[in-house]
Amino acid sequence: MPAFPRDELEEMVRRWLAANRRCEELGDWRPLAELYTEDATYGWNVGPDQDFMAVGRDEIRDLALGSEMGGLDGWSYPYQSILIDDRGGEVVGFWKQVADARRPDGTPYEVAGIGGSRFRYAGGFRWSWQRDWFDLGNVTSVFVEMMKAGVLSDGMKRRLDRAASGAAIPGYYRRGQAPASIW
Repeated sequence: MPAFPRDELEEMVRRWLAANRRCEELGDWRPLAELYTEDATYGWNVGPDQDFMAVGRDEIRDLALGSEMGGLDGWSYPYQSILIDDRGGEVVGFWKQVADARRPDGTPYEVAGIGGSRFRYAGGFRWSWQRDWFDLGNVTSVFVEMMKAGVLSDGMKRRLDRAASGAAIPGYYRRGQAPASIW
């Protein structure tokens, strides 16, 4: 793990956060792909038997930021804290998942618990990998609550239908069989 100048990593984080805000406003996360190397990987665990992994900038754009973020247009992911390890070239960010839909009491639907991302910096203002974590039980609970209230987006309904179809979904692998390791 190479060391990087602290100010370079801080600038990368600034660029990342600004790009995230633009993507939230657009309702399209795919432009974030430009902040990854051509051979970057991006993955997360999806429960005890399954992982998601996108390999390469194109899969990151199309799968992780495209189809996997599909239905989450209007959601925001405000970062609550960011830790920078300039010796190891890594960044850890803790974020919330907040829907644009509101409950009858006016509060937004928000995933409880802690979500976050761990990044490895490659230099040149690009990430070489990203690994996310979130509480799948809390995510499921919010989606069920939103479904019952009739406020789930059409995109999220399509994603849930896709998941329930039983068809293979690109980027999903049995735990331990993804083309890149979560760790």
